[in-house]
Amino acid sequence: MLDQFNRNIQKKSPKERFLLVIGILFFVLYLVLGLFIIFMKNFPLVMPQTYRIAFGVLLIVYALIRFMRIINDGKD
Repeated sequence: MLDQFNRNIQKKSPKERFLLVIGILFFVLYLVLGLFIIFMKNFPLVMPQTYRIAFGVLLIVYALIRFMRIINDGKD
């Protein structure tokens, strides 16, 4: 699987590789942001704990959806 992934990256144009890196960067950004919102003790916005958890989970789910789109885009 990793060998196939490496071949798919090598087949991509520089523009497609750049967009892949940006997509992975934003996946990590949304994932870390969701985890920060859930687990940060001194959160700068005043929100009830249940809303913080719901918002954090929503961001994590969105990050996973983006990741699945990145993975499925490479199978074309």
